[in-house]
Amino acid sequence: MTQDIMQPNTTPLRKAALAILLTAILGLAADRKIAPDLANLPSGKTVNIIVRFAHKAQAQDHAAVSQLGGNLKLSLDVINSAAYSMPSQALQGLSHNPQVQYITADRRVASTLDYANPAVQAGIARQYGWDGTGVTVAVIDSGMLSSHPDLMDATGTSRVVYSQSFISEPSGTSDQYGHGTHVAGILGGNATQSTGAGYLHSFWGIAPKVKFVSLKVLDSNGAGTDSDVINAIQRAIALKDTYNIRVINLSLGRPVMESYTVDPLCQAVEQAWQAGIVVVVAAGNAGRNNSAGTFGYGTIASPGNDPYVITVGAMKDGKTVSRADDQMASYSSKGPTLLDGIAKPDLVAPGNRIISAIPASAVLTSLYQANNVPNNYYIAAGNAQPSNSYFELSGTSMATPMVAGAAALLLQQQPNLTPDQVKAKLMKTATKNFPSSTVTFDQTTGVAYTTYYDLFTVVAG
Repeated sequence: MTQDIMQPNTTPLRKAALAILLTAILGLAADRKIAPDLANLPSGKTVNIIVRFAHKAQAQDHAAVSQLGGNLKLSLDVINSAAYSMPSQALQGLSHNPQVQYITADRRVASTLDYANPAVQAGIARQYGWDGTGVTVAVIDSGMLSSHPDLMDATGTSRVVYSQSFISEPSGTSDQYGHGTHVAGILGGNATQSTGAGYLHSFWGIAPKVKFVSLKVLDSNGAGTDSDVINAIQRAIALKDTYNIRVINLSLGRPVMESYTVDPLCQAVEQAWQAGIVVVVAAGNAGRNNSAGTFGYGTIASPGNDPYVITVGAMKDGKTVSRADDQMASYSSKGPTLLDGIAKPDLVAPGNRIISAIPASAVLTSLYQANNVPNNYYIAAGNAQPSNSYFELSGTSMATPMVAGAAALLLQQQPNLTPDQVKAKLMKTATKNFPSSTVTFDQTTGVAYTTYYDLFTVVAG
C-alpha cells in the first residue's frame, strides 16, 4: 500500500549526475574489446560469451574460437556475432584476433514486472475504427497462451499467427510463466472473457484486433539470456514481410554494462529498427535504487538505453479514467542512460496494478497469490475464488505494451510511417501535464520515495 502527496521541487539531479559521470569514467578505462564484467575472471571458469566480428561470422572465425577451447552455441548473424562457451583464461587471446571487435558476456535478462485502457483513451480510438486491424506485433517474452479467449478473433480463431521457442526448458511455445500472455492482453486483448451482460468490468487491450507473433525467450521463472533475445529479434526481422510485423514488444531487460554502441542487445534492436520495425522496450524497475547514490537516476535497463527504441516508464492511473490523479510509479527507472547519458525514458504509460489475461496455471499466479483477481470483481454473479482468466501485475513490463498497442493503432491509420515517425508522433502528442514532484510512502517498509517530474523521469510525457 502506498500514499502519494505533493512535494516542492528540490531535485537531487546534481548529485546523481556526478555519480553517473564517475561510473562512466571508470567504464571507459576497461579493455575496449572485452566487456567490463568479463575482466579479471579467475582462470578455469567456463563462461558464455557473445563475440562480435568485423563481418558475418564464418567457418574460419568459429575455428579460431575453437582453437582457444571455445564451443559454438548460436549464430547471431543480425549483429555479425555468435554465442560461444569457452574457458575464461582464453578471453585475452581471443581479444587479440583482428577479426574480433567486441566480447561480451551472454547475460541474463528478466521480465520487468515489479482501469488503464480508458485512462489512455484507447476507447476513443476504437470508436473511430482504430483497433489494430492489419498490424502484427512480435511479443518477445515468456510465450503466449494462444487459446486464451481474449487473444482470439470473432470467429474463435487465435490471433497468435506464429509461435516459436528459443529456449530448451520448459519445452513448447506455451506460456508457463504467465508474463507474455499478460503483456499480450494489455497490448491487444479483446475482453471476450469480461464483456457483455453480467460483467462489472471489462479488461480491454489497446489494439484489440492486432495479430501476434509469439517468440518465447523467458523460462518458467521469467529469465532468459541475451543470445536468446537476439535470436528472437533476428527471427522477427526474417518474418517481418510474411506476417506484416510492424512492432516488437520487449517487456524485459537487464542492467547496462557498456555503451549501447557495443551492447549486443542494443545492436540487435537497432537492426530491427532499421528494418522498419518499431521497437518498444521497458525502462526497468530500478527507480528506487540508490545504491550508487543517484536517487534512482541512471537506472534505465538495456536495451531501453538505446537511443533508437521507444523506452517506456510506468505510471499509476489511480484506477480512474481521469488523468488528473495520474502519478509516476516510484519504481520506474529514470535516465540519463548509464555511460552514454541519453535522455530516457521516451514515454510513460499506466503500468501499476494492471489487470490482464493470464493462463490459469501460470507460475505467477502461485508466486503472487495476492494479485489474483476474484471472480466477483468483474462478474456480477461471481464468487470470491481467483479468476482463471485474469491477473493483476505492476511494472514497466505492463506500461510497455500500452505504448506498443498505441503504435499499432497509429500504423493501422498511417501504414507508411517509419519507426522514427511513429516515435516522434507518440512523443509529440503525449500529455505533459504533471505536478513538479510527488512522494510515495511504502507502508510495508516505511520508506518515502520522492519522484521529480523532470526530463529524465517523464521525458516527452
